Amino acid sequence: MIAASTFRGRRVALFGLGGSGLATAKSLVAGGAELFAWDDNPAQVEAARAAGVPVADLHSLDWATLHTLVLAPGVPLTHPKPHWTVDLANDHGVEIIGDVEIFVRERRAHAPGSPFIAITGTNGKSTTTALIAHLIAHSGRDAQMGGNIGTAVLTLAPSAPDRVHVVECSSYQIDLAPSLDPSAGLLLNLTPDHLDRHGSMQHYADVKARLVAQSDVAIVGVDDDWCLAIAGRLEGEGRSVVRISKDHVLSDGLFAQGALIRQAKGGKCHDLADLSAIATLRGAHNAQNAAAAIAACQAVGLSDDEIRAGLAAFPGLKHRMQPVARRGRVVFVNDSKATNAEAAAPALQSFEHIYWIAGGLPKDGGITSLDPFFPRIAKAYLIGEAAAGFAATIGAHAPFEISGTLDNAVAAAARDAALDAAEMPAVLLSPACASFDQYRNFEVRGDAFVSLVSALSDIDMLIDVESNGEHHG
Repeated sequence: MIAASTFRGRRVALFGLGGSGLATAKSLVAGGAELFAWDDNPAQVEAARAAGVPVADLHSLDWATLHTLVLAPGVPLTHPKPHWTVDLANDHGVEIIGDVEIFVRERRAHAPGSPFIAITGTNGKSTTTALIAHLIAHSGRDAQMGGNIGTAVLTLAPSAPDRVHVVECSSYQIDLAPSLDPSAGLLLNLTPDHLDRHGSMQHYADVKARLVAQSDVAIVGVDDDWCLAIAGRLEGEGRSVVRISKDHVLSDGLFAQGALIRQAKGGKCHDLADLSAIATLRGAHNAQNAAAAIAACQAVGLSDDEIRAGLAAFPGLKHRMQPVARRGRVVFVNDSKATNAEAAAPALQSFEHIYWIAGGLPKDGGITSLDPFFPRIAKAYLIGEAAAGFAATIGAHAPFEISGTLDNAVAAAARDAALDAAEMPAVLLSPACASFDQYRNFEVRGDAFVSLVSALSDIDMLIDVESNGEHHG
């Protein structure tokens, strides 16, 4: 854990006692802050009290005596309207920050200049974060991965010169980290998202841009107009910018040509990595993720040889286009994280001869937007509440059966794929649906898929089921 010693002796209010909020509270207590923690959920207040966190109703505090308000990322700062604690803080001139800001202050105080990579973007940030941390760890260095990817940043080991922090940042976390200053900041892409919390696309883009604005090196994907403008503005300010593209050949930067990652600089261009044989990095979206990860690892001192070796050993991010097993030529892929049609598109684009397991609790719009990928589907196996609706959409384009449940679908898809003469048929769980009709969440659904696949005869698992999906290597 990182003890927030930069807040020693200061009166700090904290609102939001979920997972990251509770971790932040413990960090502040350990660092010597005078803490007053609260939540609108009484059960979370009691859980914090039981964990030894000082709790107090923030309505009744004298806000004129407070130094800082720490907000959990899920608490509205500006839109649709500020939370009541934000209004109180603003009325009394109290600074408002989050856990990532506490981390960057601790880094500056105790290990200034220690390697710190921060990642954001609308899509691909979790895979890129996991890939960067994997490349660093595979090279023998100490990689600490956290933030929005699921591990609260203040639960990581403290900053040190020989320790690399790899932190995924949501727009909410960036909004609460005014002095965010990573060694390498990555902005992958921008598309409309979370506009209910940001009010407009311009405000959303402005918040995301803060992550790269104070980076020693700004690594920016330039395949959308918003990020292209941000890269140009940073270069105009004299900042160090590495451009990334999956769609265009660049005269300066890293770009993908098919599965080949190339680097251009000073009028020269050379091949950095070939992803064609790396099953966990299939697809154009992963080429962008890999190019960005390579640039970040170069920025913190990894050699190209170390990076190539790490890429070849990348196990993939669990539940995100993760190859989990093979049986002969057939690959089994867990993409349970694809909870809507847009999220399922990358997997359908990345494989051919697909035995597609889809369905669950349907989202608005169904799967009509996936029509361009239907020719890739050898057969669909439809489960859950969405099965009938999906059948009506896909029926004119590909064979299907109403499997109903995941166990029926896995058995039937494995049987049919084994008869396919293609080079690499794929049994793909990419549901394009929420899981809640049959499973508690997408993780439980993905784990169930892996368990069912592992029980098939003559199966060669690519992950270790016992260690929760980690790669054998």
